[in-house]
Amino acid sequence: MPYLTSTKAGIASTDVRTGFGIPGFAHPLVAPTEWGELTRPGIPLHWVVLNVADGPGSRPDPHCLDAAGRLRNAGVRVLGHLDSAYGARTFGEVISDAHRYIDWYQVDGFLLDRCPAERVSLPEVRRTVTTLRGIRDDAHIVLGHGTHPHPGYAESADQLVTFSGSWSDYRWSQVAEWTADHPPELFCHFVHGVPRPHLEEALRIARWQGASTIYFTDHTDRGGRSDPWETMPGYWDEIVSRIGTGVSE
Repeated sequence: MPYLTSTKAGIASTDVRTGFGIPGFAHPLVAPTEWGELTRPGIPLHWVVLNVADGPGSRPDPHCLDAAGRLRNAGVRVLGHLDSAYGARTFGEVISDAHRYIDWYQVDGFLLDRCPAERVSLPEVRRTVTTLRGIRDDAHIVLGHGTHPHPGYAESADQLVTFSGSWSDYRWSQVAEWTADHPPELFCHFVHGVPRPHLEEALRIARWQGASTIYFTDHTDRGGRSDPWETMPGYWDEIVSRIGTGVSE
């Protein structure tokens, strides 16, 4: 199975084996245990998103700089969080945020969150991705659609988030037919509210649907009132063990 992109020495590669894409923990002062755990040897990490303050913030944050530095020194790819707001934010606003992430935190790429999924938005997203690659050599670009986008987006980035949502939706979800033409390392799934007894079922769904980058948690969004990705799931050690022993095979 070919890799999507070449990777700089010292940066963990994203290959066909299942691993974690961390959507973004809470600030390191709020979640120091979570950030510290990510540097433990043997954690199957594809990348970690750094979201300082709904973006890079207005000035460098020393705690985030330290957290990002520790991850990169451990060989983990760090991505800056860029909010597209489904196309509502301007090109200039997004690129300005990207420059700050590079200047302040030396990120290895970006998650373009709330990315449009419709065909009509494809040219503007391509423009953004091309510019991001121009300002950061070997940038790893993840488009955070949260649903299956128009197939043309598959040619525009290194990875696509084709599911982001609740376990109640995920367990009955259907994969788009066009995804069969692409390798599993192209696709990412983020699922919240996964009960521990259903963890194996969730992992099977990811395998069946062909997604090699995942993040599952038992936390929920409480009806949209909280961020389920801010802390680690209660079964973190268990899911690390399951993936680490070849659950993707």
